[in-house]
Amino acid sequence: MTQVLEDNTVHLSNLAVALRHAPAEQPWLNKLRRESLGCLDANGFPTTRDEEWRFTNISPIVRTRFELASPQETDAGRQAVREYSFGEDASCELVLVNGHFAPKLSRVNRELPGIAVLSMAEALQKKPALIEQHLGRYATFDGNPFVALNNAMFRDGIVVHLGRGAMLKAPIHLLFVGSGGQRPVAAHPRVLVVAEDDAHASIVETYVGGGAGVYFTNAVTEIVAGDRTHLDHCRLQQEAASAYHVSFMRVQVGCDSRFISHAATIGGKLTRNDLQVMMNGQRSSATLNGLVLAGGEQHVDNHTLLHHEKANCPSHELYKHVLDGRATVIFKGKIFVQKDAQKTDSKQTSKSLLLSDDAMMESMPALEIYADDVKCTHGSTTGPVDEDMVFYLRSRGVGTQAARHLLTYAFAADITRRIKIEPVRRRIEDFMAAQHGLPQDLRITDLGEHDEAAL
Repeated sequence: MTQVLEDNTVHLSNLAVALRHAPAEQPWLNKLRRESLGCLDANGFPTTRDEEWRFTNISPIVRTRFELASPQETDAGRQAVREYSFGEDASCELVLVNGHFAPKLSRVNRELPGIAVLSMAEALQKKPALIEQHLGRYATFDGNPFVALNNAMFRDGIVVHLGRGAMLKAPIHLLFVGSGGQRPVAAHPRVLVVAEDDAHASIVETYVGGGAGVYFTNAVTEIVAGDRTHLDHCRLQQEAASAYHVSFMRVQVGCDSRFISHAATIGGKLTRNDLQVMMNGQRSSATLNGLVLAGGEQHVDNHTLLHHEKANCPSHELYKHVLDGRATVIFKGKIFVQKDAQKTDSKQTSKSLLLSDDAMMESMPALEIYADDVKCTHGSTTGPVDEDMVFYLRSRGVGTQAARHLLTYAFAADITRRIKIEPVRRRIEDFMAAQHGLPQDLRITDLGEHDEAAL
């Protein structure tokens, strides 16, 4: 456990230090950490020669001497909480600053019927059997070095346990604040959501930045949905411009259950997101909606997997991307249908809007089907703003630049209007309005009917 990890020229000594000074933990967790570290030692970090990473060069992450972030609350972190808090719109709000639970900044509700929302450290004490049963069982580290790194490094996180039949109207908000300092720091937050049968809830993960320093967030989320559950999950990544962000989320969906994901990336310097949904129960359904707003030198890489294991499971996926400046965006989505997953009905769509000649989009939808009674489709379109639509708006008194902004703003409506959680939708709309010089009282949802005209 004190072995030092090296990756070519990089010496991540803080990993060995963290493991050496870690408190005594359950044997199963120590085993998970040792096995993850051994896998990381053996395989190292991926390069652009690896197929799954060929469009994303992570050398800025592996060559930066990140220090393990401390649990201290910073002024920048407190300011970020004030700015991004949901307030009374959330049933409870747990805050992690640099990967460590911040109780003074959180609003923990202990009176939610049948629901427990705890820090990982507290959950390991109060619900050890539940954590042992699920933690690290779905987000496998073999083949994913950043999951292995998170397994070895995480010291805190959040556990959400939805009991059988639990019903929650207001969302649970998990706010992760990254705060860089004079030296680059790294945080490895962990999230585990266990929803028992017949549970209904909405969960929001928000990742934001405070301060101007360089930092790295390496997040892993595992979600287990029992039978007849309904989970609405939102993920908003609005990290600082100097931040690196890598995330991995795996979802297990039971029989007759419904999982909905809304994922938006509007911040960060380099972002890599992996989302895998395993449909292991009959008549389950999944919906994946994604929005990427990238400009400047931003790099965003989204990989998704809809894995159909059982029969009669519909799934739908729509990802939209808006690129400006010299931004690069990658979308690699895959629909996988096992031979027993007959009657699968799955559709995947990727649409991209290029606002600059220097922006680059790589879209790679894929199907892998082993059943013979299915209906699966995928499609991808990439192009600039429709000049005919610009001319149409100009003929009605709208300036050229304003017309382009309006069409870009409307393009995102097909995603944002589907988000039912108002604070999430409002933040994306306000960001778009600020980026394109539009009044913030103009909502994307007002323009939703015209979103397809932008391509």
